[in-house]
Amino acid sequence: MATIPVIVKHQGKKYSVDLDPTSTGEVLKFQLYSLTGVEPERQKILVKGGQLKDDTELSKIGAKPGQTFIMMGTPGDGGGQLSRPTDAIKFVEDMTEAEAAQQVGATPAGLQNLGNTCYLNSTLQTLRSVPELQEQLQTYTPAPAAPGTQGSTLGDLSMFGLGGLGSSMDLTASLRDLYKQMSETQEGFPPLVFLNALRAAFPQFAEKAKSGHGYAQQDAEEAWSQIVAQLRQKLKIKDTSASNGSESTEISFVDKYLAGAFQSVTECDEQAAKDAGEEPVKGEDVFLKLDCHISGTTNHLRDGILAGLEEKIEKTSPVLGRDAVYTKKSRISRLPKYLTIHFVRFFWKREAQKKAKIMRKVTFPHELDVAEFCTDELKNMLVPVRDKVREVRKDEEDVERTRKRQKRIHDKQVADEKAGIVDSVSESKADEKKKADEKKKDGKSAGEADAMEDVVYKTDAEIEAERTAAILEAKKELHALINPELLKDDGANKSGLYELRGIVTHQGASADSGHYTSYVKKQGPLDPKTGKRGEEDGKWWWFNDDKVSEVDAEKIDTLSGGGESHSALILLYRAISLPTAEGLSE
Repeated sequence: MATIPVIVKHQGKKYSVDLDPTSTGEVLKFQLYSLTGVEPERQKILVKGGQLKDDTELSKIGAKPGQTFIMMGTPGDGGGQLSRPTDAIKFVEDMTEAEAAQQVGATPAGLQNLGNTCYLNSTLQTLRSVPELQEQLQTYTPAPAAPGTQGSTLGDLSMFGLGGLGSSMDLTASLRDLYKQMSETQEGFPPLVFLNALRAAFPQFAEKAKSGHGYAQQDAEEAWSQIVAQLRQKLKIKDTSASNGSESTEISFVDKYLAGAFQSVTECDEQAAKDAGEEPVKGEDVFLKLDCHISGTTNHLRDGILAGLEEKIEKTSPVLGRDAVYTKKSRISRLPKYLTIHFVRFFWKREAQKKAKIMRKVTFPHELDVAEFCTDELKNMLVPVRDKVREVRKDEEDVERTRKRQKRIHDKQVADEKAGIVDSVSESKADEKKKADEKKKDGKSAGEADAMEDVVYKTDAEIEAERTAAILEAKKELHALINPELLKDDGANKSGLYELRGIVTHQGASADSGHYTSYVKKQGPLDPKTGKRGEEDGKWWWFNDDKVSEVDAEKIDTLSGGGESHSALILLYRAISLPTAEGLSE
């Protein structure tokens, strides 16, 4: 389709522009950027029907040769000057392997199976989905070992560029190096150094297979727990939230981002102990994961979590002078930014002398609300923020639906006008006005007609602007609702809502066999304005050892179990991002 020569008037100047009907409003704005220096996001172009939107097809605005359009807007700070890119444009075929691996949308590296190591590969891929962990690992330096030890000798080699030899003795340093190497390739990478460090630190993972060939299959949950426990001990970060802001203190990375806290009450079940004056014992505990216990009545994740928050303990009663059964009830008093949930699917089967698997189907949500599992004090902090988040979401969805509806109506009107079809909307409005005029002449409803003349009708643009302003105000109210104590703790969840980010799955009937894989939700491109990453169409990466493929969100809903097929064993949830307003941060 041929271009259409039009005139764009801006601040008294006229610019000749060749409008391409096959392109969109965004393309036209970039054309005008090159002529006026006004950034596309700061432009307001007036066309028939209102303001030109980025996704509007230019073929639908009915432009005619020589037609004049008005553009408003001024360049932002530093705008108005076009400069040559500082970096030369590089084509994919000219990139190094590392450069190609770090491009937006690049397929991430898989991990080679080194002999029954799928349990480890799936664990490492899911933990890698925590960006804060990767960031902090980059700055990790192992503490110096005692003089004269093997670790000390190898650590001193770092001055000669051979620090990798020393890091092989340190699990955290090995994880740092592994993730760096994975970021520089799209091929399946062998995690040999990390595997050796894991087996050195925890000999259970060096157990040989009963067949005598190679190593035995291990439990991914045990690998996850041991790695996280080691990170908790080794990976320390600066934390200003625990001080007055003048000084920073050291805190474990895991305690800040992955650890929650319980408040518990333990009470004897026997009435005799209560009658004798035995008081319930209150306590506080740190947890690194929530257990979802599975019984014959467990159908949903919520059921299993509730079951896990209450347990029976047998211990000696000081007032009865003998063993008795106690009930320990726990509630969450701190929620971490990243919440790990473990489906307790494996149990020891005595007759088979191995870990058997509970096959029952247990569903889980993509967004999890955990407020009901919390102490009353924490719940009172979370619920107002949670409810406001849902209110803002609903308002934004309503505005988006309205915009889409208006766009459909506008596109239909433009198409009808070009086809010579009478505008039924305008016709109905004319009929209404004619009837009102007739009533006024009759004198039957003169007062009503006069009142109608005083009514001021708002344009769609004005209504949209009011709604946008209301949503902005609601977002400000949301941030004002965050409790000051929670606001200081940037490693905590502030709404009680979590979104699912990663899953470790198991296929088979026993922990000693079968196959582990993992699923990690894709991250979208980085938004240069907000510094945040958007979602990428809800797609997920499926890591099956060195094979990496993309799957739809619907695939995740099939991982609830119910047989020997892949079922979720570990869920990794992340606190939802709070809606942000201009000038506000999460």
